[in-house]
Amino acid sequence: MMTADNARQIWQSRLIKHGLDEVRRLAAERPLQPRARRFIFLRHGETEGNARRVYQPPDIPLNPRGHAQARRAAEYLREHPIERILASDMRRAWQTAQAAAEFVGAPVIPEPRLRERWFGDLIGTSSMDLDWRYEPPNGELLREFIVRTQAGFHDALDTEASTLLVAHGGSLYVLVFSLGADLLEQHIANATPLLFEREPGTDRWHISNIVPKHVTAGYRTTAD
Repeated sequence: MMTADNARQIWQSRLIKHGLDEVRRLAAERPLQPRARRFIFLRHGETEGNARRVYQPPDIPLNPRGHAQARRAAEYLREHPIERILASDMRRAWQTAQAAAEFVGAPVIPEPRLRERWFGDLIGTSSMDLDWRYEPPNGELLREFIVRTQAGFHDALDTEASTLLVAHGGSLYVLVFSLGADLLEQHIANATPLLFEREPGTDRWHISNIVPKHVTAGYRTTAD
């Protein structure tokens, strides 16, 4: 029988296998200290690239399952006050943000710095063995990706206005590790709204899934 400790050990092994320990190390060198004390992050819905496990181009859209996931997430976001939405301008994230905007009535602001890492010559090839430490030919260096993404988050969260951020798996890794928070497997599923809250009087951040677990059961939780 799988215990919670066993599941956590398996998850930590997956993080190391995919090179996310290096993402954590580099992100921790420049920790984020946002003015916002509370915000929501939403990874985009599923695409055919996610389903096929390949490195994705910027213009790949949501697939039908991804559109349904985005609408379902948006329904739960309606219960939370959101004044502004900042989104990666890659098509899959932008479509997810537009679905959220229809429900919460907030404007969507493009933030190109929240784009996914550019994997260069690997685009269109299998991401099954993704290693974030690997520097792809004609792609974005890992350190450059982290610095760029951190700058985008720093400016996006330099506010007390209630904010929704819509971006990618890579963006989420940088965000969580830059805040020194714990990343769990259920956090990285497509179209799962995550509430980030800073514990009063501390620099510790708590992450919680807004939607019930049964809603996101079966969503993909891959490291790419």
